[in-house]
Amino acid sequence: MLLALAPLWHFMPSKRQKRQARLREAAAIAGLFVEFRDLPLGPERLARLAAADRQVLYYGRRLKPSRRDARPPQNWYREAGQWISRPPRLPAPAIAAAVPETVLALGLGETSCGVYWREQGDENTVRELASLLQQWQAQLEGAVTALP
Repeated sequence: MLLALAPLWHFMPSKRQKRQARLREAAAIAGLFVEFRDLPLGPERLARLAAADRQVLYYGRRLKPSRRDARPPQNWYREAGQWISRPPRLPAPAIAAAVPETVLALGLGETSCGVYWREQGDENTVRELASLLQQWQAQLEGAVTALP
């Protein structure tokens, strides 16, 4: 009997995979999309990182197309406790002060705003990120809301 069932156990999800599925389900319920992306560090820094270190998850919110001014892509990453952007140097968005320490970078483009992280947290962390990203989205789309 065990010999017959042994190959099936190979397809059973691990605890880590179950946790990832719960986080991504919480993200989808909260209106976020999830993608694998390289950290927004620039080609010279990315070349020095192993693929496992440079590939992280991007949890984002879709943005309505801007009618007047195009949103140039902008990223901010955490370095020595500060938020740094690649040229042109722009101040970090207001949500930067409120995001959990597990967030590695923030990203803004024409189609989305989001966070780069390695899913170090739980469903509550995902809900917190979703709330912050919803506020950022509202600010970008013109309906300014105050951060807590």
